[in-house]
Amino acid sequence: MAAARSAPGPPRRGPAAPRPPAPARRGGTGRDREGPGGGGGTGGGRDGAAPGQGPLRLPGVVEAWRRPEGDGGSVPASTSTAATTRCGTSGCWCPHTASSGPGRGSWRSPPPRTCPDGTPANPLCPGATRANGEVNPHYEGTFVFPNDFPALQPDAPAPGDSDHPLFQAAAARGVCKVMCFHPWSDLTLPLMSLAEIRAVIDAWAELAAELGASYPWVQIFENKGAMMGCSNPHPHCQVWASSFLPNEARLEERTQRQYRDQHGVPMLLEYAEQEARRKERLVVENEDWLVVVPYWATWPFQTLLLPRRHVLRLQDLRDSERDSLASIMRRLLIKYDNLFRVSFPYSMGWHGAPTGPHLQEDCGHWQLHAHYYPPLLRSATIRKFMVGYEMLAQAQRDLTPEQAAERLRSLPEVHYKQRPQETS
Repeated sequence: MAAARSAPGPPRRGPAAPRPPAPARRGGTGRDREGPGGGGGTGGGRDGAAPGQGPLRLPGVVEAWRRPEGDGGSVPASTSTAATTRCGTSGCWCPHTASSGPGRGSWRSPPPRTCPDGTPANPLCPGATRANGEVNPHYEGTFVFPNDFPALQPDAPAPGDSDHPLFQAAAARGVCKVMCFHPWSDLTLPLMSLAEIRAVIDAWAELAAELGASYPWVQIFENKGAMMGCSNPHPHCQVWASSFLPNEARLEERTQRQYRDQHGVPMLLEYAEQEARRKERLVVENEDWLVVVPYWATWPFQTLLLPRRHVLRLQDLRDSERDSLASIMRRLLIKYDNLFRVSFPYSMGWHGAPTGPHLQEDCGHWQLHAHYYPPLLRSATIRKFMVGYEMLAQAQRDLTPEQAAERLRSLPEVHYKQRPQETS
């Protein structure tokens, strides 16, 4: 069932020329394959497979742990000595090396801004007709609807029995939803009001509770920008609920449980306290939250959003914590946009304690948190790739987390589009 919510916002602007259709994209389960909903809008499935019909394949030898891409910047070369740091949440290691120079990454012109608000041809807009013939309501706030091309389906058939331990498969069932943040296609979260962002947070928490009543994992994620495979700039995210714990969730389950067993406290709760005291990787903070460039970051401007209080899941947040979350998200995302004066691309997502059958278990080792993975490397036109050594051996950074945090921390908290125009 589609659900729409209203939130206060600025007055509607007049229509503009329709946006040309986005080119077709190849699919994939982890990336943001799209149907008519655009990048992150209605994506999913495997190449050559019917949506939701592919079984979950379990590697017989290697446990997958690769992180999504994201980070970069027009920054000076690192002068620090080489070192390697351990990721607390995954247990993996990442070396910090001297910069390889501006050749690392790709040079591309920023894509033209062609998406007006309220374009009927955009299937995420109010009143638009989507690929399955459904017509969107004329929503004025958030809008949630079932993904038209789901990667997971609740009735997906189970695979047959395996005849060899190297060829294992298990059923992969679930539901996929899309959530529009706002009726205007040319707005992004940092340009929305605090009340509008708070409405997004409330919708996230409601979906996490609703889907988490049945499914062990609810993954809320946003792919923003064409660099992250998002072909539709309408502000939106996806929510996938699965019958299994994905690789990242299993890694974080293990590392957080091990840390609490060894040290007696939740790992990310103690980590937040340490970073708040040390300050060197801190980007922004308020009374309830802090954002840091993680000590173990693999992308130059990767950040981790953490609550100060021990919180297991989004739906456990207090009313005041939701308000302060809206504030700190907006502050972070404004800094991201101000870094290169561009709508900053990223993949982000929430991780919290497992749900479904795990709701009755002791999940006190978990701490709610959000990951932000931006792809930009040195400017608005250069992106970083995880290739070669980084793909086949180990990820590495081009500048230290401390340098990245200082760069972000020093940026203004007024969006560059909303500052008074400079006069010559």
